[in-house]
Amino acid sequence: MAGPATTPRACPVAAALTVIGEKWSLLVIRELALGVHRFDEIQRKTGAPRDILTVRLRRLEEAGVVDRRRYLERPARFEYHLTPAGDELRPVLLSLAQWGERWTPQPSPLEFVHTCGAVTEVVHTCKECGEPVTGLDLRGRRRAVDTAA
Repeated sequence: MAGPATTPRACPVAAALTVIGEKWSLLVIRELALGVHRFDEIQRKTGAPRDILTVRLRRLEEAGVVDRRRYLERPARFEYHLTPAGDELRPVLLSLAQWGERWTPQPSPLEFVHTCGAVTEVVHTCKECGEPVTGLDLRGRRRAVDTAA
């Protein structure tokens, strides 16, 4: 006997995960953010199987996260670069790295240094009051409906 039908919550997190919510996709984005742009080196640094890497790069390109640029005519060779949408994932990667440092046994061989020279930690803050945002201090509410349209 089947239970009641459920409708998943409409959610930008779920929508984002359809684009980047897979291990190899995030590792590709990590490498591009670290300045690795060529397929063979991305493959070597992520450990992704070549066929899977090809599919992930294609999907990220179709989603507007990655841009493919030709760097050699014959034979045709391409580099991959983050688009502005991909660049906006950098804080997400930093937050994941910080979480991994705290909660997994895998220490990072890198530390992230801000342009001011300090080793940095990503801290989310409220743009209105400047206080740290932890998520424990948030609540959801429905957006106001625009009746002018």
